[in-house]
Amino acid sequence: MTTPAPATRPNGDAGITIGLDTFGDVTNAADGSTFSHAQTIRGLVEEGVLADGVGLDYFGIGEHHTDAMPLSAADVVLSAIAARTGRIHLGSAVTVISSDDPVRVFQRYATLDAVSGGRAEVILGRGSSTESFPLFGYDLGDYERLFEEKLDLFAELLKEKPVVWSGDTRPPLNGLTVYPHTESGPIPTWVGVGGSPQSVVRTARYGFSLMLAIIGGETARFAPFAGLFAQALEKFGQPARPVGVHAPGHVAATDEQAVEEFLPAFEAVFRRVSRERGFHPPTRESLARDIGPGGALHIGSPETVARKITGTLKNLGATRFDLKYGMNGMPHSALMTSIELYGTKVAPLVRDMMSDS
Repeated sequence: MTTPAPATRPNGDAGITIGLDTFGDVTNAADGSTFSHAQTIRGLVEEGVLADGVGLDYFGIGEHHTDAMPLSAADVVLSAIAARTGRIHLGSAVTVISSDDPVRVFQRYATLDAVSGGRAEVILGRGSSTESFPLFGYDLGDYERLFEEKLDLFAELLKEKPVVWSGDTRPPLNGLTVYPHTESGPIPTWVGVGGSPQSVVRTARYGFSLMLAIIGGETARFAPFAGLFAQALEKFGQPARPVGVHAPGHVAATDEQAVEEFLPAFEAVFRRVSRERGFHPPTRESLARDIGPGGALHIGSPETVARKITGTLKNLGATRFDLKYGMNGMPHSALMTSIELYGTKVAPLVRDMMSDS
């Protein structure tokens, strides 16, 4: 049997990375009927395979445990995609490490790394959706402590040496080695940050890369975080690490079509979430700002989306952009078209625009 050589790890600061993220939202068929969870997951595999086929750099799946987003085992789906692709990097968006066991997270993504030939990455986060905490018996009162301790343990596991670690959130490890080992060096690890300076500094302290999760408002308000991240890396004696951006969007043939396809689903999801979490739903005025040049929603024709992504990357000093595509209830066919346009039209335009700057 001939086994493929492992992929070369990206150095993180060379060139521009253009990727996709999804939360595995339940989608619809062309006739408007709702896909089952199983159909949605199989459709997600097809979306990941297409992302590789159109030349995108990364495909990430965010962990959720709900009826509308049934992606509770993202690494299993990513392995299915890995078996049918050969180039695209695959990972989480995010893995809620606070309510998971860091040893199992490491083992699952090290296994994905083996299956994919060195293409695994992981984005760790606390998760804005907290359904995993009661599901696995964790107290939301321990939200910060769980994340801090488990991030600390994961950093030790990445060294792939005997681990000596103790904390309050799980049993200690007294010189144990965790398997499997990776072939291509440490799994690239990012931390998803939603707007906390303390989280930026913590990410730098561990030497992880920074993923800015921007779901609303003006993207420019995140610009200070890139500078803070660079300063903190230097303070902690860490090498330079990349900054990435995760933001929602949708691509269609025209701006009007993209808004028509995406916005009703986006509004419906945020109305439901606002009721569940007790915040104000978006207004027409706030949505108009978010769709505008400086806003968080990257919606429109390939040219419109490419210009906006380029502006976002330049304004934030970032080298990676992951479009969070899809919303609950959108047709699977519209998502496939969006992925195709994003890979064949948007990504080349962004790379050209960035190279000209």
